[in-house]
Amino acid sequence: MTRSPTLSRSPSRPGTYADQPVSVRAKLSALWTSMLFVFAYVDIFSLYREDVRSDIAAGELGGFEIGQAFLLFVTLYIAIPSLMVILSLVLAPTLLRTLSIVLSSLYGLTIVGGAIGEWNYYILGSAIEVVLLALIGFYAWTWPRQTASPPSNS
Repeated sequence: MTRSPTLSRSPSRPGTYADQPVSVRAKLSALWTSMLFVFAYVDIFSLYREDVRSDIAAGELGGFEIGQAFLLFVTLYIAIPSLMVILSLVLAPTLLRTLSIVLSSLYGLTIVGGAIGEWNYYILGSAIEVVLLALIGFYAWTWPRQTASPPSNS
């Protein structure tokens, strides 16, 4: 049986697959994406709840009147992490690092606050979101600094 030439093998250990390190940018972008998926699904699952549907029908959600100001704020709240998916790939490292640390902390706090008194599915989803945000903060905080290369003698 012949092995497929498309599978890359590590020369150091025959039979193992080659692995490439993942950049901090890619990790941050993937973490923001994952957090948004969990965020969206937890909110979508809330629509199965009669109490949430009745509040929405009454024009209120989470103690706030559903109007233009509320919807504008919610759109802004969701737009920021959504934009962080692409900004993680294109911003200057110093700015990206700072934004990731600050925003992951702020969003973590709002998610914990929003989960107080909620149903178990919501608490689980919120816990996952907080872990993903903590990883964003961790990877941004521990982002390796570029080492100065020695001067060349040419």
